[in-house]
Amino acid sequence: MDRPAKRQRVTEVSREDVVGVSSAEHTSLTSLHRAVTPPSRFRPRQLSPSTTCTSDIETALVSEISENKEPGVPKKERRILRSPFQLSHVRGFPPSSGNNVDTIRLRDILGDPLIRECWQFNYCFDVDFVMSQFDEDVRDIVKVKIVHGSWKKDSPNRIAIDEACARYPNAEAITAYMPEPFGTHHSKMMVLLRHDDLAQVIIHTANMIPGDWANMSQAVWRSSLLPLLRPTPAATSSTMQERFPLGSGEKFKRDLLAYLEFYGSKKTGSLVMHLKKHDFSSVRAALIASVPSREKICTTDSKKSTLWGWPALRDTLRQIPLKSTSTDVEPHIVVQVSSIATLGQTDKWLKGVLFSSLTPPSKLHPAKRPVWSSKYSIIFPTADEIRRSLNGYGSGGSIHMKLQSAAQQRQLQYLRPFLCRWAGDQDDDTTLGIEKCIVPERKEAGRRRAAPHIKTYIQFSDKNKMDRIDWAMITSANLSTQAWGALANKNDEVRICSWEIGVLVWPGLIADDDEAEMVPCFKRDAPDRASTSQKGFPTVGLRMPYDLPLTPYNTHDVPWCAMANHLEPDWLGQTWEI
Repeated sequence: MDRPAKRQRVTEVSREDVVGVSSAEHTSLTSLHRAVTPPSRFRPRQLSPSTTCTSDIETALVSEISENKEPGVPKKERRILRSPFQLSHVRGFPPSSGNNVDTIRLRDILGDPLIRECWQFNYCFDVDFVMSQFDEDVRDIVKVKIVHGSWKKDSPNRIAIDEACARYPNAEAITAYMPEPFGTHHSKMMVLLRHDDLAQVIIHTANMIPGDWANMSQAVWRSSLLPLLRPTPAATSSTMQERFPLGSGEKFKRDLLAYLEFYGSKKTGSLVMHLKKHDFSSVRAALIASVPSREKICTTDSKKSTLWGWPALRDTLRQIPLKSTSTDVEPHIVVQVSSIATLGQTDKWLKGVLFSSLTPPSKLHPAKRPVWSSKYSIIFPTADEIRRSLNGYGSGGSIHMKLQSAAQQRQLQYLRPFLCRWAGDQDDDTTLGIEKCIVPERKEAGRRRAAPHIKTYIQFSDKNKMDRIDWAMITSANLSTQAWGALANKNDEVRICSWEIGVLVWPGLIADDDEAEMVPCFKRDAPDRASTSQKGFPTVGLRMPYDLPLTPYNTHDVPWCAMANHLEPDWLGQTWEI
């Protein structure tokens, strides 16, 4: 009989597990050096450097700093938590730039030999590329499910996927249900089932093609490793509401299973069955997804069922407990996307639907007074920024905004006051790598030359300081009515055409403390000491993909349009002709 595993006496703490602690401070952390008696109920696993702190495992990644207080005043511990989102590794950045610190590669996710089954939900696939990312010892036995939306049998994408899957006996193509002619299967998610009976959910922004994981800016959220459920008594109907509090793992699981069930039991039934057996209690995030559907607005209730599109976003944001609801502080909501679809010739949908859904409850005004007391910005790259990106015009094929017709030009006119540059650097700055700052206060994210395929929605607490964050979301959803939903049937119904998925977080949820603060992080996943709370509150970092402060479009800036000719050579000497 095997000997039972023993917990070792804790005598040392790895320097790598402590965030932002100096040598002098490290010697004073006596609480981290004491033996634990009795042993802790939780035994941390050995983590790779890239593991995201989104579970109980995050205790190994949290810094507890003892603050010096006046004599007689008890010392207060200050916790610093790493960003719940990671940025993807960019191949074109030199190691000396420091831009790839704390970033993640696709192989870091799929290269684990314990993976036995992998579900890939996405828009665009290179199946050979996906298969090459698995550990070579298990590549031929991992069950791989490729879920796509190319329902036409003569579609080039469908043919390429089917032909590639035929070369791998362990790969299977699954076509998502696509009832809407203008909809797409745009969700970007992986679900991993492992030989050790753990599961993991990864939601990200990249297509499963080499270019998206090479020199484009992308973001990744990873759940913790989810164990099997322990047997518990069945919950009664009176406790159902308590089982799904906002941001809890239980609600995340309910919403994820509801999303997967929309594909149909013949397609995703086995995955739903497996995930039902797993414990999601360690997850701290809200799932915001879209499925092709038509829902009556008056019947949408998140306590009874899962909401989709902008109703889901609005419902979640209006339940988040904001630390400050002062009327004299104007928040700044920043929408950063890689595609802007046809939104209409007026700003009715943009302001009346999307911006209204994003607006904090304390900033809403009566319908008869359409006054917007939040500031809004939309980050979208200019043609000049695409020219100077790492892949030059080659990056532009993944970034879309139509400008040809008169109606599209009218849309641009009402969008222009909100538009900000992606890179935000000077017009005459053509260097690659690390560029000079425009102003001394400018904080660089290190992503100027990696063109954005990432999609982020962030509310900064104060439009002037932009040093605190109320909530943040990464998602596959761009700025489009197909993704978020359009009003139909005399504004009584929400019509959604596409599949989308994202995760939304806020500081109190991540730190499990309503007094927690979230701060922007630049070129790393953990906040520096200067940006942490001076009141001793927990501080959560959020890895920024763009520089601050933002740079609004000037009168000469033109958004990138992949459907137009660009005859001025990019930095690689290429031109773009349709």
